Parts: sequence; C-alpha cells; structure tokens
Amino acid sequence: MTTTSTPPGLPRFNALEENAALAALQEVCASTEWARRVLAARPYATVEALCAASDAATAELTTAGLEEAMAGHPPIGRPEPGDPTSAREQRGMAGASEELKAEMLELNLAYQEKFGHVFLICATGRTGEQMRDAAKERIGNAPEQEREIVRTELGRINRIRLARLVEGDA
Repeated sequence: MTTTSTPPGLPRFNALEENAALAALQEVCASTEWARRVLAARPYATVEALCAASDAATAELTTAGLEEAMAGHPPIGRPEPGDPTSAREQRGMAGASEELKAEMLELNLAYQEKFGHVFLICATGRTGEQMRDAAKERIGNAPEQEREIVRTELGRINRIRLARLVEGDA
C-alpha cells in the first residue's frame, strides 16, 4: 500500500488489548513467533509500518516458526470448511475442472512428500492453472531454495491479510 491515509481499522488494532491483538495476528499468520514480533512493535502509525514489521518478522522466522506458519494453511484446492479467508484466497480453484482439482491434489501430495509441508503460494488473484503450474515448477527445487520461496510467499499472504485486518471498521 502506498496510501498515506490511515484506514479506520489501524487505530482499532493498535488499541486492542494484548491477547486480542495477538489472536487477531494469529488469524493472519499461525506462527506465534511472527505474531509476537509484530505485536511488540505496536502502535503502528501507518499500514506501511505494519507491513514492514510483518516483513521483518517473516524474514526472521526460525525453522520452527516457519513450519508453524505453514501448518496454518490448507492445501491448495482444499480450503478449510467454513473458513472464508482460505475460500477467498483460493477462489482461483473454485471453478476449476475436476481434472485440474485431481491434478492439484496429486501435486500437493507429491510436494508434501518431498518437502514435508504444504505447498504454500499466495493464491490471491491466481487461477487454478497458475497455481498448478507453480506447483509443477517448484517441486523440482532444492529444499533450501523452496524454503526461501515459501518465506517470500508467506510474506505476501501476510501483507494481504494485514491489509484486510486494518482496512475497515469491522
């Protein structure tokens, strides 16, 4: 975001009691380590400052923190039932053919077998075909290379979710 106006939800987020703010942050990212780092830098004057703190916290995640964050994401093509966030983010798979959904399931399983965690991609705005193609491409990566791609994708997801958290009054 490059706007200089303060969205109505940012002061509300800054004013939340610590446990409520921590819970809100863990809805953004399941890593307790990430949430505590972002929480520690409150209050935020701008969304840009909040996103910068998120980026720094994501970059500094330990292996355990990154694994905890990934565990909070459902596989592509299988959003959490009753979770509007994962359904919204994975909208590109909603209208996918049964063939594409089956192919994505196979890729998810192969990816998880190779890397030991869910295939993580910032799915917002991507089609099912784009997500499938990314999974096909990334499954050939070395584990170290893939871990850094996952960290980058997690950072993108966190920024989108933080913006949604503070964009309105609700």
